[in-house]
Amino acid sequence: MPADQNEHAVVGPEHQLPPPTDAPPPRRSTAVRVLMWVVILLVFGVGFWLVLRHQEETTAKAPRGGGGPVTVTTVTAQKGDIGVYLDAIGTVTPVYTSSITSQVNGIVTEVHYREGQIVRKGDPLIDIDSRPYRATLMQAQGTLERDQNVLAMAKMDLQRYHEAWDRRAIPKQQLDDQEKIALQNQGTVRLDEGTVQFDQVQVSYCHIVAPITGKVGLRLVDPGNVVQSSGTTTLVVITQMSPITVIFTIPEDSLGPVQERLRNKAVLTVDTFDRGGQQKIATGKLLTLDNQIDTTTGTVKARASFENKDAALFPNQFVNVRLLVNTLHDATLIPGSAIQHNGQTAFVYVLQDNTAHMRTIKPGVTDGGITQVTGVAPGDVLANSSFDKLQDNSKVVISANPPAGPGNAPGGPGTRGSGGSSGRSGTAPGNTGGLGSGGGPGNAGVPGYAAPPGNPTTPSSTNTQGSTPH
Repeated sequence: MPADQNEHAVVGPEHQLPPPTDAPPPRRSTAVRVLMWVVILLVFGVGFWLVLRHQEETTAKAPRGGGGPVTVTTVTAQKGDIGVYLDAIGTVTPVYTSSITSQVNGIVTEVHYREGQIVRKGDPLIDIDSRPYRATLMQAQGTLERDQNVLAMAKMDLQRYHEAWDRRAIPKQQLDDQEKIALQNQGTVRLDEGTVQFDQVQVSYCHIVAPITGKVGLRLVDPGNVVQSSGTTTLVVITQMSPITVIFTIPEDSLGPVQERLRNKAVLTVDTFDRGGQQKIATGKLLTLDNQIDTTTGTVKARASFENKDAALFPNQFVNVRLLVNTLHDATLIPGSAIQHNGQTAFVYVLQDNTAHMRTIKPGVTDGGITQVTGVAPGDVLANSSFDKLQDNSKVVISANPPAGPGNAPGGPGTRGSGGSSGRSGTAPGNTGGLGSGGGPGNAGVPGYAAPPGNPTTPSSTNTQGSTPH
């Protein structure tokens, strides 16, 4: 019988396909993906760094200042003298200060001085009731007169005994006794004289006069006040105003040069300035140094004397002090504003043929914005501005309109400006300068120089006007 066509043929297992599976294709591991991102970011970072480095090299090779010459102002190095100063802080100290107290007990009857008055030595100040002491003095004088007469009578008797002894009318014992009686009376008279002198001194204490010439302070007692000799009440204070001194300290490292100058009988000038170190008050001279160094501060005290006829210095006033130790002659001087620093190296830009040449120098003493240097010669023209644009071998153009100032015109008169250091400042009080320390308050300057204002700076080119190299 024929087979049914709709009937499926049976296929053996060896001819069947494997059943389909629903499992997804295997994913890449997380570590591989992270590694790929790291590589990509690293490539981008390296590329960005290379681009920045290329730009920096291009900028460095390009000349600063837009590629053109740099406009600068100039100063000229000159030969001159400059002082070596010590900057310190000091206190105005009178030579004499007299605080008068009572030496007797009594009532104040008169006050002769006015507050703030300048009194001369011997001028009357205060009177104390002297009547009790005058009465005592009168009693002592009466006792003295009585005993003087007793002594005179004893001497007369002694003379008679001598005449009787010569005639052998009396024994020797009577003569000797009379001699001793005369000596006793003589001693009594001496005692009375001492009492009278003591009472005279007590009376003199009742009339108080000025022991020195100076200025009296505020009134401390009034008429009618009772004063005691054993008390501590001050009746009046007198302070000598002229001459007056200033006591200040100098470091022990600077003691040698100062002592050497004093041994050579040199007169060392001392200038005093106000608290801010700007206004000069008075000029005097160094008197002496203390006899020992203060081990806690490493300084030694010095005393300077001032005439102070105008009373500009006031007792216990705080001042800044500048001691002129020495003067350097024929030194090469330039304004401190022309000196630049790169770390510990100081340099200037010397202008030759409209080209700036960097030259290393060694700064020395600085005073009032003017610095003594070695490394340049008098007459060299130096750049004094536009340091943020200058570099070695830069082309320059000298400005036709320099900043206004007395020291900018070549060869014109100039004054030294204020320097950089001062002591209670500062000048401190603990602030003590050393030899060659920075310029302090202005002094008579070198012609042709002024301290111009500071210029913009760059990290490698620092304006150090008025600074002191260390």
